[in-house]
Amino acid sequence: MAAYPELAVLFDSVSKAFAGATGVHDLSFHVPRGSVFGLLGPNGAGKTTSIRMLMSILRPDHGSIRVFGEPPSDALKDRIGYLPEERGLYPVMTVADNLTFFGSIHGLARDEARRRARAWLDRLDMAKSAHRKLSELSKGNQQKIQFIAAVMHEPDLLVLDEPFSGLDPVNQDLVRETIQDLASRGTTLILSTHQMVEVERLCSHLVLVNAGRALVEGSVTEVQRRHGTDVVHLQVEGDASTVTGHLFVESSRRVGNTFEIRLKPGCDPSDFLSSVAPRARITRFEVRAPSVHAIFVHLVGADRPDAPRPRVEANVEVAS
Repeated sequence: MAAYPELAVLFDSVSKAFAGATGVHDLSFHVPRGSVFGLLGPNGAGKTTSIRMLMSILRPDHGSIRVFGEPPSDALKDRIGYLPEERGLYPVMTVADNLTFFGSIHGLARDEARRRARAWLDRLDMAKSAHRKLSELSKGNQQKIQFIAAVMHEPDLLVLDEPFSGLDPVNQDLVRETIQDLASRGTTLILSTHQMVEVERLCSHLVLVNAGRALVEGSVTEVQRRHGTDVVHLQVEGDASTVTGHLFVESSRRVGNTFEIRLKPGCDPSDFLSSVAPRARITRFEVRAPSVHAIFVHLVGADRPDAPRPRVEANVEVAS
């Protein structure tokens, strides 16, 4: 990857199978250095397999992976932090002992590991729990300790698998702000989550994987642009059936009386508004690029075995 110094991670035509079942197939994507990158896909799409190959837990059957220009290896592990979806800490140990131990695994001297653990516990409002057993903490507070264990050795690449799991809104904000701060300091982050709102808030780039294949990859802005601007956001008062049942509507997503509507090809948003306005009181109307949630649902739905295959979006070319 000497020709690609701007990349933190490169997957090049990677395949991995398990007892005849495909984990990933001919998967290619790249993660720019310093980006927050969304690794997205439904359950069973191949995300965890990809992460395990990135972490050198698994080896690909075909293709190549590069992390900072090198194949994944134990030698790179101190440059990588990993927050797994499942808890990986020791429940009978205290919070401080857990963090000191995991810091030492990543090469920190014990005194330095204790110092960093105290600083991070203060930062995430967990200092009072330092000498409690991990098992005594709530699920959300255990998640914060797992996050600290992943980041306290100051990795160049941080892989976060469902980092907001179990967190209340206050702690979601705290972790989100921490992710943004790490990115501003040059850390590359890979975020695997089903919370599409967080992808739009945090990620600059993404890949959407289904059945082990990449359906779309690129910057979030470019992916949204390639999927058109024929998504209408509107809010109505009263009977909403005139909106959802309209012949121009291909699909819709509703939260209360707010709708995100994908129009059928060739339908003009102005004509849609003119048709709906006499029959419903519209308090908001906006045409914009589709949300990541809408793109996810549209592409994954179209990729069902009984549906026509969508065209795989081309990668944004990387200058050598």
